[in-house]
Parts: sequence; structure tokens; C-alpha cells
Amino acid sequence: MNRHCAECIFLLVFASVLPSVCFAQRGGETVTISGNVYIEKADRPIRNASVRLCDARGGVLSEMITSDTGEFSFRGIPAASYMLKISAEGFETLSLTLDLNFASDRGVPIYLKPVAAKSLEAPAGTTISAHEMSMPRAASDLFASGKKKMYVEKNAQGALADFQAAAAAGPGYYEAFYQMALVNLTLHHAAEAEANLRKSIELSDDKFADAEVGLGTVLLDRGQTAEAERALRRGLELDPDLWLGHYELGRALFGEKKDGEALKSAERARALSPTSPDIYRLLANIHLREENYAALLVDIDAYVKLDPDSPAGKRAKELRGQITDKIFAQGKP
Repeated sequence: MNRHCAECIFLLVFASVLPSVCFAQRGGETVTISGNVYIEKADRPIRNASVRLCDARGGVLSEMITSDTGEFSFRGIPAASYMLKISAEGFETLSLTLDLNFASDRGVPIYLKPVAAKSLEAPAGTTISAHEMSMPRAASDLFASGKKKMYVEKNAQGALADFQAAAAAGPGYYEAFYQMALVNLTLHHAAEAEANLRKSIELSDDKFADAEVGLGTVLLDRGQTAEAERALRRGLELDPDLWLGHYELGRALFGEKKDGEALKSAERARALSPTSPDIYRLLANIHLREENYAALLVDIDAYVKLDPDSPAGKRAKELRGQITDKIFAQGKP
């Protein structure tokens, strides 16, 4: 097959970063259930919570673990009635019934209540840091309000105002500047986002991994690959388990045509976050350039399974057929 042509097609198909689906949406005969799991009253996300998708009678159909932002999603499931069963260490288990037979429902913000014995502690699996807990109550309340507006209500402008107020009320609140950066990226204000990230890094004395990875991502999107790689590697030095850092570093290395190193980064990202579709797009591009067509088809299949109904997912299905036809036409295994 014409490798360069195929590579151009594949990169075009997966060139844009798909936004996270935050609502249960009907797509033909399927829907997506997604949302975030938070600590009750604190509005802080819980990572590594178990979310089980069950049928109406409680039979488990699928299960996933929440990401660093407390996010989960079940894509491409038939429109029907479901139960979600959510549990996390240090929290009371919660069951929630959803009827998705006839209409799209709002995405699912879920609040877990800490068990009484641990209610005054930072429960295992949460993203609360000692630095956040040291902030004044007014600043913490504004920070929690901003996260709720951003991730539950989808009110970016309101969230930005809350994060700015939190930073003013809590000197040194570098987490607030990081959240400002995320909001500004959502609003397509890249310059403001970069300034927020640099301020977050400065206030943290260069010890906040998330901000380093965020800065690396912004620089990479701008084409400043060398500087981006330095920031990403610093972020991973601070926190080796940030899947996004490994993914973005893989993307940077792929752009530098360091495919062996890029593959290792992408595989590490996959191990840390196996339900993130972007990772399989990166793996597919690497395997395509290596002409490893067997691995490429596995990557496309994994991508389609996670994102079957979006325009990119549908194009991926078509691309898979084209690649398969060309492989067999050339008699390649």
C-alpha cells in the first residue's frame, strides 16, 4: 500500500482532539452515559472510584475506574434503563437509576459521602493535596464552586470568575491558577492559559506536575516541541503516573520522529488510562509509520470500541476497511 498516502489519511482522520462527552446523548440507537464522581459538599473529584454499569435488575454489564478528574463514561450502549453503582474506599456506596429510553438526560454528577470514621481525613483516592487543605476557607469554597461550575454545570465564565476570586483569597493558591488555565483552554484563550500555567508553576516552586504537563501541552500545540518536551519530562519526574503526561510526551516524540521512544510513552499512557481514545490514535499513527499493520488494526479497533458513534469513530471504521483491503491485496499477513 502507499504508506505515505495512508499516513496522511489517518492523521487527517484523527487530527483534532475530541471533546469529552459530558451528557448522555442519543446517537441513533445508542447513548453515552458519562459524568464525574465528587466528594459530597467539597465538590472535589474522586479518582480510582469504581463505577459499575448495571441493567435495570442490577446485573453488572460493564465497569470502569474514574480518572484523575473523577470522570467516567460508557459509550455506545443501547437506549434503555440502567443502574450505576459507585464505590470508593472511604466513601459510602451509592446506586443511581437512569432512564435513557426516550430522551437524552443530563450527564451524571455523582456525590459520594465519606464514611463517618474518615470524614475528617482526606479519603484515599481523592485529589485533595495538603496544600489545598491549607488554603483559607473562603478560598477553598470558591475553588470548589468553580470546579462545580466548570465540570458539572459547564459554565466556563462563571468558573473562571470563581477561580480568580479563589486565587485572590488564597495567596499561593497555585491549584486555582491551574484551573484557570483549563478554563481558558476551553474558551480558546491559549495565551491566558499559558500565563496561568506559568504562574501556577512559579507559585508551586516548580513542584506541581499537572501544571508542567499542561504547559508542555500548550507549547506542543504551538509547535515549540523542544521546550514542550522539557516541561513534560519535568511533570513526569514529579508524578510518573500522570497518563496525560506520557501521552503528550509520546505525541512530542512522534513529532520528532523518535518512534521507539514515542511508542514506549504511548504504551505507558495506555497502561495508566486504557479507556482514553486519544492514546489509541497516537499508537495507530506510530504503528502506521512503522508499517506494523497488524498492530495498527488493533489500535483502530480499540479506538472504535471507545468512540464508535462520533464522526471520527465512523471514519475510523471506514479507514479500517480500506487498510484491510490494501493489506490483503498486497498479500501481507
